[in-house]
Amino acid sequence: MNTAAYLIVIALMASASYFGVRWLVRAYSRYRGTKIVTCPETGRPAIVEVDALHASLTSTVGLPDIRLENCWRWPLKEQCGQECLANLDVAPGQCLVSGVLMRWYRGKTCVYCGKPFEELHWIDHKPALQSPAGLLVRWSGVAVENLSTVLETHLPVCWNCYIAQSFGRDHPDVVVYRPWRNDTTGGADGSSASRHL
Repeated sequence: MNTAAYLIVIALMASASYFGVRWLVRAYSRYRGTKIVTCPETGRPAIVEVDALHASLTSTVGLPDIRLENCWRWPLKEQCGQECLANLDVAPGQCLVSGVLMRWYRGKTCVYCGKPFEELHWIDHKPALQSPAGLLVRWSGVAVENLSTVLETHLPVCWNCYIAQSFGRDHPDVVVYRPWRNDTTGGADGSSASRHL
């Protein structure tokens, strides 16, 4: 073989490796993350994690073999048949927790400023929550197993209001409340949920 043939073989191997690795990374990112499925035994939502590496490797030769890596009902129910994963073969991305949260915020308005949630930023400007007791809650402080309860009981808060209200609660001595500028009522004592900084 001459040098040109070697270069062609090396170029073909490099491009095959590139596309193979790219395929695996896309497949892995498709299945990784915490997901919410309906448990067939209880009929209620269950929080699960798919074995993303196994699913991505098996997807290279046909349909992926999807199996659980973790479930909130384990270890008590670890020997279940994992029938809950049947719907993940079609569209696993819809079951990602971030997708669930995006659907939950859609159509809602911020409890403080009343602005609708249009586009959510999960990297830098994450929305937050207000608990029934009126406390501000970040998503990082919510355990995955409590997700469904939180979605039923808490109210949505936009990132801007979360920052402003957190600052006002942490530093009440440097904040001046001017509700008349925003056509709202309430004072610095927090007597109104619609108060603004």
